[in-house]
Amino acid sequence: MQHDVVMRLLLIGFGGFVGSILRYATSGWMQQLSHSTTFPFGTLGVNLIGCLIIGALSQLAETRGAFTAETRALVFIGILGGFTTFSTFSNETFNLLRSGEIAAAFLNLAAHLVLGIGAVWAGRALAFVIWR
Repeated sequence: MQHDVVMRLLLIGFGGFVGSILRYATSGWMQQLSHSTTFPFGTLGVNLIGCLIIGALSQLAETRGAFTAETRALVFIGILGGFTTFSTFSNETFNLLRSGEIAAAFLNLAAHLVLGIGAVWAGRALAFVIWR
């Protein structure tokens, strides 16, 4: 493997480590603040924070060239990917909308929601059959 590829993978891995820890801590803190035992306010909060951050940083990257490729790998893929992939999904959907690809944006939304929930159901059903 080339040195730059290995370095990028290490940056992404380190960022994912940091982002996952931040997700765990932030989600738990927000859930505790909500005093709710039924609604996942912690997950909602993390997803919204991640979306806000990726939106702001994407704007800086596009309009000001604010990040090197390595920094984008660390922050966007690593940290924010570890913090929440929902932010990436939301940013990609927004980019489709912004570029006028309305049908693709709504297909992306529907596919993630319907297929994601369907995949959870299928995984649970499969596990039930295998490990009953």
